[in-house]
Amino acid sequence: MRQTFDIKGGPQDGRTHLPLLRRELAAQGLDGLYVPHDDEYQNEYLPDANERLAWATGFTGSFGAAFVFTDKAVLFADGRYTLQAADQTDPALVDVEGIPDPGAFGWLAKQNLTGKRVGYDPRLMSPNDVAALGVAAAKAGCVLVAVTENPIDKAWKGRPPQPMEKVVPHAVKHAGAAHTDKLDAVGVQLAKDGAGAAVLTSPASLAWAFNIRGGDVSCTPLPLGRAILYADGSAELFIDEAKTDGALRRHLGNTVTLRPLSQLEDGLASLSGKTVSLDPDVASAWFFDRLAASGARILRQRDPVALPRACKNAAEIKGTTAAHARDGVALTRFLHWLDTEAQSGEVTEIDTVMKLEAFREDLGNLNDLSFPSISGAGPNGALPHYRVSTASNRKLARGSLFLIDSGGQYLDGTTDVTRTVPIGEPSKDMIRHYTLVLKGHIALAAVRFPAGTTGTHLDILARHALYQAGLDYQHGTGHGVGVYLGVHEGPHRIAKVWNAVPLMPGMIVSNEPGFYKAGEYGIRIENLQYVTPAADIPGGEIPMLGFECLTFAPLARRLIDVKLLSKEERAYVNDYHKRVWKLLNRKLEGEVKDWLKAACARI
Repeated sequence: MRQTFDIKGGPQDGRTHLPLLRRELAAQGLDGLYVPHDDEYQNEYLPDANERLAWATGFTGSFGAAFVFTDKAVLFADGRYTLQAADQTDPALVDVEGIPDPGAFGWLAKQNLTGKRVGYDPRLMSPNDVAALGVAAAKAGCVLVAVTENPIDKAWKGRPPQPMEKVVPHAVKHAGAAHTDKLDAVGVQLAKDGAGAAVLTSPASLAWAFNIRGGDVSCTPLPLGRAILYADGSAELFIDEAKTDGALRRHLGNTVTLRPLSQLEDGLASLSGKTVSLDPDVASAWFFDRLAASGARILRQRDPVALPRACKNAAEIKGTTAAHARDGVALTRFLHWLDTEAQSGEVTEIDTVMKLEAFREDLGNLNDLSFPSISGAGPNGALPHYRVSTASNRKLARGSLFLIDSGGQYLDGTTDVTRTVPIGEPSKDMIRHYTLVLKGHIALAAVRFPAGTTGTHLDILARHALYQAGLDYQHGTGHGVGVYLGVHEGPHRIAKVWNAVPLMPGMIVSNEPGFYKAGEYGIRIENLQYVTPAADIPGGEIPMLGFECLTFAPLARRLIDVKLLSKEERAYVNDYHKRVWKLLNRKLEGEVKDWLKAACARI
């Protein structure tokens, strides 16, 4: 079983660890410390050794921050984690505040901390965040101190070791291009930008640029390391030696110098006098400090690998299409099970996660989950980022809705899909709300759009039907997805919040509008789709890009009110189900095949 359901952390961690941390703060002459959730690599899923916020406070949510002072500690967590933060912290030791109101920096700005010394770790913060923290500290009257060794790391007895999984080559048949060709292309772009080198700090960028994968981070096959890419196409890759072997060295070849991660600071110092590209959104302030100290000229710009990584080539599209087709078989078997055995009212959220994972394991080539499954029954489904635990586990009660958001990591692709199904007979409101979400999903799937369009421009399409009913959802509509990489990948996205990156051919993005009725149920329909090249429309004047669907698994027919769908929307549902049947039916048999035929019948 790849997913666990016992959430670590809790009030006991704060009771035990805060005194140890305060002792270390005193030893370093500090009155307080800012503790972000982020680690040195800006990972979405942190290795156990980097869960500093959880160690200090007991809070294990994936987004948050804290200030720890000698006399108090304040934790900041957003609405997803209000209940979890309260359960996992001791109110006598930790105050819990909200994000974004007031937020950690907003809270600090309102305090009277004249003369206090507040530490921060520049390895864990972007230069923009350090600047914002500095503004807040000035208003509070305190002095910011960049620590050279994190007080938590010093105080943490029995800290888990950093992960040391082997780094392995990723085959060109999956990557679609040799790493030498990728490095040459990046080098050409650096020269055009007037840069002699670029420092890569994102593990995902390393994985893509060098055609390598690792196992240092759960749910994402990332190798933790850094790299310097040069305008002549050569590169230095900094990886802990324990992760490397002869096969990796042979794969990298003569254009890549493999160096121990311990030599990174020396590598940065060698860039003296060069113009160096560095991304302020993904690189920590520590890199800017080190390069400035070396005498390098810093060119602040987007990671040069981010956009090429986002625009998948033909081999990556072919691979991820195949991965989704296999994944669709597992999903269909699971949806059949949900519509039969799981209708009893006795099946639990954890049961469903285990069942779906077993169906994926049966495929024979699952390397990992792409994220911990979101398995929400009834009111738990109304929490968009809910994660089931033994403490929260609910039964799928009859007369309710069940939401499952899950995905797998395969060598040729990364999947992410959400389906909402009725358990027992759904109410009229459930059917209406599901159909409104479906209308938004169809609008975003079927749209054509000109070059230069961003995800922000398209976001309203997914919300339009909900808006007309006075409804909305409080999360983004679509995120980028990698190919055997991160299930959440930039720089593009579809959301209300402005994103300046145009949608370009080959970009994979999710399409996942939803609706959440607090305390009752949640609805989300999610497929992955990729941007297709611009093509002419009969009678049109401008070639238009579009989307091609990657995810194929039946929708919940019992939740669709056909009367609320237009003729075009009904045609879309029928065409989608026709494609599902054609793709999957030969890979299924017996009751499951019969069920799929009925599930894909015309509406």
